Amino acid sequence: MKLILASKSGVRKKILDENDIKSDVIISNVDEDEVKSSLIAEGADPLVISKNLAEMKSIKVSSRHPDRLVLGADSVISLNGELINKPLDRADALSILKRLNNSVHYLISSVCISKNGSMIWNHTDSSELKMKNLSLDELSIYLKKIDTKTLLSYGVYQVEADGLELFEYIRGDRDSIMGLPVKEIIKYIKHYKT
Repeated sequence: MKLILASKSGVRKKILDENDIKSDVIISNVDEDEVKSSLIAEGADPLVISKNLAEMKSIKVSSRHPDRLVLGADSVISLNGELINKPLDRADALSILKRLNNSVHYLISSVCISKNGSMIWNHTDSSELKMKNLSLDELSIYLKKIDTKTLLSYGVYQVEADGLELFEYIRGDRDSIMGLPVKEIIKYIKHYKT
């Protein structure tokens, strides 16, 4: 069985590959910013936003490829119940890191599998992360290590790379933190096949 991954994330594709889950990538082109703005206006919390985005991506691609299983995924940062978006530029990235500095926040990763244009399974995982108390210089030095494209695409830290050094502790599944709770996906696929 070969999934369709409705995500442009190279990290998610790599996680699937590392776990011997075959997949084709077809990007959903869901306007995430528009969806987030609409859901925030309705009072949705970050968990609901993450779930909705994963489902929308999955269903959009599934409706064009009805006989295939389509995996949609989304990850968001929640700080005191408030959604923290990907940075718009380097100045915004520094501002986000200053807000997360010396604080506990949650990384919420949601996945959804759809078939024939309808959701058939979903899962959401939440991980707790606490950033160290870092100086402005330390935050700036860290940001200089990340190229702009990566920063704007994946957010202010990458725990699979230098971002690990920012944290006092991380409680949660590594793959979930990187954007894909693959253990749960594997469990579902095994169930689906039988």
